[in-house]
Amino acid sequence: MTTATLPPARLVTLPHRTPTAWGHNTPVFSVRPARQDEGAALAALSRPFVETGALRQRPLSLYLSRASDFLVAQAPDGTLEGCVGLHEHPAAGVLYNFCVAGRRQGTGMGARLLHTAFARARNRSLTTLFTATTGSGRLFLRHGFVPVSPSQAPTAWARSLDPARDARILARPV
Repeated sequence: MTTATLPPARLVTLPHRTPTAWGHNTPVFSVRPARQDEGAALAALSRPFVETGALRQRPLSLYLSRASDFLVAQAPDGTLEGCVGLHEHPAAGVLYNFCVAGRRQGTGMGARLLHTAFARARNRSLTTLFTATTGSGRLFLRHGFVPVSPSQAPTAWARSLDPARDARILARPV
C-alpha cells in the first residue's frame, strides 16, 4: 500500500501566542516536522525523561534513523522544547517518545503537539492512534484516548513493549 504524504511545509503550524501582561501577543513556540539532522537534539531533549523512567531508553541511532517520524515544538531561539514520534503501521499509528521540557509543561505545548500529530495521521489516512504510558495519561485521556487491550494495538508494537514497565495502552480514532 502506498500512502501519499504532504510536503513538510503543509504540516507546519502557526506559532502559539500567549498574551503578555501588556495585552500583546508574543510567539512562545511553533510546531513543525523534525529535520533529519536533529536526531541528536531529539535524544538530548528525551534524556531527562529517560533518566526519570518516564520514557524508554532509545539509542541515538533510532533518533537519527527515525527523525522524520517526529514533530517538534521549537522556541523562538531555535531550542527544541518538546517532541512526539508518529510511527505508521497498517491503518494505525503509534505515538511514542512524547515529551515536553519541564519549563514548558502547562503551556499548551503538549496539546499542540498532539493536535499536529492528529492532523499528520489524518493526512496519512491512518484510522487509529495508539500510545503507551506509564504515567497518568491525563493529557491523552483529555484528548480522546481510552484504555484498550494490547490485542487491539499493532501486534509488532505491542510485543515490543517492556512488560516490566507496566504501561497502559491507550487508543483513539483519528
